[in-house]
Amino acid sequence: MKKTNALRHLDADGIPYETFEYDGDVEVDGVKIAELNNLPVEAVFKTLVAEGKDKAHFVFVIPVADELDLKKAAKVSGEKKMEMLHVKDLLPLTGYVRGGCSPVGMKKLFPTYIHESAILYDAIYVSAGKKGLQMRVDPEDLRRLIKGEFADLTKEG
Repeated sequence: MKKTNALRHLDADGIPYETFEYDGDVEVDGVKIAELNNLPVEAVFKTLVAEGKDKAHFVFVIPVADELDLKKAAKVSGEKKMEMLHVKDLLPLTGYVRGGCSPVGMKKLFPTYIHESAILYDAIYVSAGKKGLQMRVDPEDLRRLIKGEFADLTKEG
């Protein structure tokens, strides 16, 4: 397996991780990825990038089965309004493609918020930086590495 930028960052910081591969050519969502790898769905997280009113960018790491609450995202980041980044802007901004966006190793370290449920687990699963590759990492190690903050970010229900 070729190391991704995300994995190189973990290695450089001495953070232990485990990787899981799946067929990245098949278009699947995070819930399906969890099922394919026999991972607990509630511990598998997706990485979303959003843009504030002043065009500042923010990263949100939330459980795959949940939906980002843009009002909560705006509040926690101190923005008046927040909207999802257009898919076409993801690669140039982060260096990652949709379905392979990792919170680790983006072109720039953006303000990052991790859903507070992550602290309930010894390990969570996030993209390792390319489609078809997930990594298992301690949520506190992840938070420290990306200078993230735990917060309530999802829609209720």
